[in-house]
Formats: sequence, structure tokens, C-alpha cells
Amino acid sequence: MHPTNVGDPAYYHQVVDCQWACPAHTNVPEYIRLIAQGRYTEAYMVNRESNVFPGILGRTCDRPCEPACRRGRVDGKPVAICRLKRVAADHRGDVSQLLPKAAAVKNGKKVALIGAGPASLTVANDLMPLGYEVTIFEKLPRPGGLMRINIPAFRLPEQVLDEEIGYITDMGVDVRYNSPVNSLGALLETAEYDAVFVGSGAPKGKELEIPGRHETDQIFIGIDWLESIHFGHVASVGKRVLIIGVGNTAMDCCRSSKRLGATDVKVIARKTRKYFKASPWELEDAEEEGVDIIENLQPVRFIVENGTLTGMEFDRFSSVETESGLKQEVIGREILPCDTVILAIGQDNAFPFVERNIGLEFGKWDMPVVDKTTFMSTRPGVFFGGDAAFGPANIIWAVEHGHQAAISIHHYCQGVPVTERPPQGMALTSTKMGLHQWAYSNDYDHAPRQKMKHVDLGVRFQNMTTEVEEGFTAEQTQAEVERCLNCDVQTHFTDSLCIECDACVDICPVDCLTMTPNAPETDLRERFLAPALNLEQPMFASGPLKQTQRVMVKDENVCLHCGLCAERCPTYAWDMRKFAVQIPYAGATVIPLMAV
Repeated sequence: MHPTNVGDPAYYHQVVDCQWACPAHTNVPEYIRLIAQGRYTEAYMVNRESNVFPGILGRTCDRPCEPACRRGRVDGKPVAICRLKRVAADHRGDVSQLLPKAAAVKNGKKVALIGAGPASLTVANDLMPLGYEVTIFEKLPRPGGLMRINIPAFRLPEQVLDEEIGYITDMGVDVRYNSPVNSLGALLETAEYDAVFVGSGAPKGKELEIPGRHETDQIFIGIDWLESIHFGHVASVGKRVLIIGVGNTAMDCCRSSKRLGATDVKVIARKTRKYFKASPWELEDAEEEGVDIIENLQPVRFIVENGTLTGMEFDRFSSVETESGLKQEVIGREILPCDTVILAIGQDNAFPFVERNIGLEFGKWDMPVVDKTTFMSTRPGVFFGGDAAFGPANIIWAVEHGHQAAISIHHYCQGVPVTERPPQGMALTSTKMGLHQWAYSNDYDHAPRQKMKHVDLGVRFQNMTTEVEEGFTAEQTQAEVERCLNCDVQTHFTDSLCIECDACVDICPVDCLTMTPNAPETDLRERFLAPALNLEQPMFASGPLKQTQRVMVKDENVCLHCGLCAERCPTYAWDMRKFAVQIPYAGATVIPLMAV
């Protein structure tokens, strides 16, 4: 195996599992350390550099970072990364002087953004400081897109939305509300804009065309129904409600139903819980509020009597897990009574405003063909992002799309090839402060994951706006930040200093180190005391050691970053060095650098 190139930012970045898993690559360990020090404003700004909406995402993110968290490999429960993000947002001070500012002098380029959702807002956030004149065309009277109209206020308070969106629009973005773009071709023909970004989301809920669908007015499309609630067009619902589908939208629909007066709410799933699309915490919150989740049912027909919806008929399945996946067999029929049905079985993209003769190629599922790196369509100067680019995802993905599209738009407008991507950089600094002292908390804390406190059921059902999650207390925050293993503090090895004393191998609590004759990686992975079986996680290999020509190898997957190897090493061959990947944004130049 060749020596690992730790000068490549991607190597140590991948070791910081939470940051690597985050689409926007937020520096999670750094902001958690800042929270531990009570530096909430600084923690908020570390968040905001990458994810733009810390307060919003601290409440609504799908948390791809948490399943990746190394702590989960220790005690089965990841650090509550998302909820700590909210702590920083809720307790920050005045950040007005720390936020990006629009350039005093414009650069003469104009960019149009279609839709005021998270992707478009991120593009505006990145381009305004570079001197662009940015115009957002929004069909609704307020910004935020699906963040505002499809996430209920009991999960995401309006004040949080207004504040964080305002940080961007207050830079002087020309936001034109109640202004839908009905023809992309007409917008392009004006030649007023140097580039156009489409961030219109996936605004069309999927239909369920089965008998009885159009015989009653009590069957609704989930995202449309949530929008109607937001704008005050829906103030009540039937007592018995069925929600078809088990995604996050379905969870918002069932919980909203309880607040509108429903007493019997059931969520219907075709498969078993393992295959549900809703986040586990969303399912738990719904069940806490008395929602029944029923598996193995597939809709057959709506039962409508004299124009009144009275129930639904379903096929009932038996489900068995096999080596090839879930095997289901119809074993009968079942009828569930209901007064209202809400369909939340997915969302489709809809581009009625995009003509098919303007140089934009459409592909599978009638989606525009968009480059996954540059986010440019087949028509130069027209870019897509968020759900409009590749279908429904989550807010943090839309933010990252916005960052990457902003880079491409900037390059396009400045005559630079959009395929030319700015490189990542890195900083690597020693945390050593003494023989047994480091500039981070390296003691393993056995504290369990903290449980979020909720307001009482009786209080939360009184209206649609009482936020359910109360946020962590100071005591909970203190306990949770100590659970972080500081994965960005890397075990950095200098092979020329090693005397092969085996002290590091002996003291390692998880047996992730060994010294062995060099061999192919597959062989080296078997030579650890605990074989390195996770092939997706990189494995470190040093150059040949000067006494025996063996190599030091390390399984990055199970390392706790405790620093015991560095404390025990008599020659300073091991050091604990804090790694920071430098993520480039539009107009920013990052020089790949390793500062020791």
C-alpha cells in the first residue's frame, strides 16, 4: 500500500464523518466546541458560512450528519448535532456586523432567480457581496418557498424564517413578490439578465387515481393542503383522518390534523417501518401526539356515499424480509372509516413555465438535464438547483446546490469555464499544550444523548403556532457537547520520528493501530487486532519506518481521537492536529495549504 497522502484535504475531511456527510460540509466539531465555551455567536457564524440557515435547519434538517457520527459507533447514539445547531441560533448575540454585505460598487452583471426558496436565497447570499444585481421572482407574497408554506409553524416559527431570510434579502436583493414567471423563454428574450437560476422547487404533489377520487371534496394533496393551512384557507378537518404516505410531509399533515380538531388520525404505509421515508424523530413525534401508523396497506378505492366520504378500502399484505428484500403478498381486504383523506405519497417537479423549444433538454421523468457539478442546464447561462434540479430532497441539499450554482454563475458571468471548480484547501495545526494537555477536551464522556423536551400535549393542540420542541437547557447543552469526540482533531503521524516502540499500539483503547510489513490494503486490513472491515472509511498507512521498514497503519473508522497514542509517544511521532477544510465559495480563492 502506498503511503497515505494526508496533504490531500479530502483524506482528513472524510475522517470528520459528520462534516463529510453534510451536503454543505458544515464544520460541526468546531461549532460544538464554540458552544461548549459559551461562544454562541461565533458558533452561529461558523454554521452560517456553509448552511446559511442555522436557526431554520436547527429545527428542520434531515440530519445526514447524525447517522455518520462516530459517537454512534461507541454507544449507539450520535451527538445531537442538529439540536446543538439550534442552541447556537437561539442564544446568538447581534450578528448584523458579521454578516456578508452587498458590494458598494456593482460589477455590471444581473442575475435572475426564479423562486425564493433555500436554493435561490443561497445564490443571492453568495452573489450579492460580489457586486451582482440579483432579482428574485416569487409567485407567493412572502419568501421561503416550501420552508414557509409546507413546514408547519409548530416546527418552524415564522420569526426564525423571517430573521434568517431577512439577512439575505436585506442586502438589497430585488424580491418581486406575487410575480410568477409564466414563460422562461420570455424572460430570456428580454436579455436583461446575464444568467438565470431556477429554484422553483418540486411544487406538485402526486395524485392517487383510484375509484372514488373525484367524487368528494374531502380528499386533498398534502403539500397543497399545508399551503392552504398556512394562508388561513383551511381551519378545520374531519374527525377521522387518513394520511396516505409516510414521508416527512405526511408527518406534518397528520400532526396538523390533530391541531385542526381531528381525534382519530391514521397514517397508512404500504411497506414496513424499515422502508418509511420519514425521519425517525418525525415518526416518534407523531406517535407521541396520538397518531396511529399502520403498515402493509395499499389503497384500493375511496368509499363515497351520496357525495360524502365515509372510508377507504385497502389491500392488506403480509411482509417477509428475504435476502433480496421485502417480499409482500396480498392476504385480504380492509376498510377504514374516515371523513378526510390527505395524499402525501410524494412530489413531482412541474415546469409549465419552461418551454421545450428554448434549448433546454429534458430527460427522464420530464426533468431538465442538469450537470451535477456545475448545475448548468443544456442552455448556457441557465442553471437549476434545489428540488428543481434533481427532484425532492431536503433543505441542506438545496443550500449546497445554491453554493455550487453561485460559483458557476460567477464563472459564467466572468468568462471563466463553469467546469473550472475552485479547489478546497486545508489547515492543520497542533493542539499540543503540554505533555498530557491538549487544546480540546479529549476525555471520553459516558453521558447519554440528551432528550429534547416538548411542551405538553394539551398546550400544543390549542393552535398551529406553538413550537413543540423547547430547545436544550443549559445543563442539557453542557452534557451534549461533551459527547462530541472531536473527530476533526486528527492523529497525525511523522514516520521519520518513530522508533517502533509499540507504545501507541499497546495503549490504543480500540485496537486501531498496528505496525506490520507493507502489503496490499486488503491484507493490511486483516492484520489489525480488530480487523478494519469498513471499506468506505479510509485507512492510514505511513511510509517505511527507518528501523525495520515496516509501516504504521491505522483504521480511521474506529479511532476515538482520544490522543492517548500521542500522549504515550516518546518521540512526538504522533501528534493531535486540528484539521479544517477550507470550502471555496463564489469569488473566494482557496490556496491548498497545510499549515503545521
